[in-house]
Amino acid sequence: MDLVYVAITSFGSLVVLFILTKIMGDREMSELSMFDYIVSITIGSIAAEMATSLEKFEKPLVAMIVYALVSVLIAQVTCKSVKLRRFFEGKTLLFYKDGQIYEKNLKKAKIDVDEFLSMCRVSGYFDLEEIYAAFLESNGKLSVIPTVKNRPLTVSDMNINATQNYPMANVILDGQIMPKNLKATGKNNQWIEKQLQSQGVKDIKDVILATCDSTSTTLNIYLKNPTKVDNDIFI
Repeated sequence: MDLVYVAITSFGSLVVLFILTKIMGDREMSELSMFDYIVSITIGSIAAEMATSLEKFEKPLVAMIVYALVSVLIAQVTCKSVKLRRFFEGKTLLFYKDGQIYEKNLKKAKIDVDEFLSMCRVSGYFDLEEIYAAFLESNGKLSVIPTVKNRPLTVSDMNINATQNYPMANVILDGQIMPKNLKATGKNNQWIEKQLQSQGVKDIKDVILATCDSTSTTLNIYLKNPTKVDNDIFI
């Protein structure tokens, strides 16, 4: 009987966790601030307690809801107050600028020079001379501004009049047309059918993915492939 109770409460804790995460917003699934991190791991711990406790589950459930409500409240408050936002989420720290390493900010973030250099390498910079400025964001990620001679060449640098790219919409997924996505591109089912016929696709069920945007003249089609793939190169 205890095992059945644990199974039921485990399922219930998963449902509650999912609902609370949806309420707290997508930020809980992206880069977390310090406060968000604390709330997330605490709610997870309480959920585990709720799932395995053989006594009343109401107490951990109430605790989870309280933590979630506090998180939502803090998120609302920090949206309206810059000072409170910096208090709860932290602020950006300047680590390096124009040949100068700011040691005090490194110590404030509890990061040594070796770790800072490692973060630079992860960002693709193996020489500080290639960097003009580097900042530690409140989410713990390093933002880098390269020097002028090391920044990527842009269209404006070459004085080229280029057309704007638009996000590709998934108009077919797993053999099914996605009506809203298709409508957003300004295309219709007839256009899809013509594209499939012109590219030799007899059955839409054979398409695992098809993409296009509002300016596309052709449909990008990716067919299902039943062939077994050898993954030895990744071992």
